[in-house]
Amino acid sequence: MRFRWPIGLLIVAAVLAVDQGSKWLVLETFYPGRTVPVLPFFNLVLVFNPGISFGLFAGNPFATARVLSGLALLIVAGLLYWLRQERRPLARFAIWLVIGGALGNVIDRLRYGMVVDFLDFYIKSYHWPAFNLADVAVVGGASVLIWESFVESRSQPGKTGEKTR
Repeated sequence: MRFRWPIGLLIVAAVLAVDQGSKWLVLETFYPGRTVPVLPFFNLVLVFNPGISFGLFAGNPFATARVLSGLALLIVAGLLYWLRQERRPLARFAIWLVIGGALGNVIDRLRYGMVVDFLDFYIKSYHWPAFNLADVAVVGGASVLIWESFVESRSQPGKTGEKTR
C-alpha cells in the first residue's frame, strides 16, 4: 500500500480548521473566565493555558511557548518519519490526527504565547482541566494508536510471549 500524503494533509487541514475555527469563535464570543453552562456536566469557558496539561510548566509564557512549540514540532517530525513506514490505515489516520492537533496548539502558542482552551467537563465541584479540540485530536489519535498496538500484537502470535505450534 502506498503512503498517501494528500489524504493525510486533508486530515490535518480538517483538524486545524475545526480547531482554529472553534477557538476563533470562542475568542470572539467569550471573555476569560466567563462560564456558559451547556449540559449538567459541561460548560464552555475561555481559559488561556501558558503551560501544558494541568497548567504544568506555566512559567514565562513566551519562553515556554517557544520551547513547547519546538518540542511539538520535533514530535511531529518523528510522527512523519513513522508515517513513511506505517501501513495500517487506522494507525496512519490516528497519526495524522495527532499531527493536526499538535500543530493546532503550536499555532496558538506562536500567536498568543499560550493555548486557548474552552471545553470544561465536571462532576459536581470537580472540574477536569479545560481543553480544546486540538487536544481531542491528540488524545483521540494517541488512544487509537494504543488500541491498534494491542490489536496488532494479538493478531501476530509470538509477539506477546505466546507459544506458536
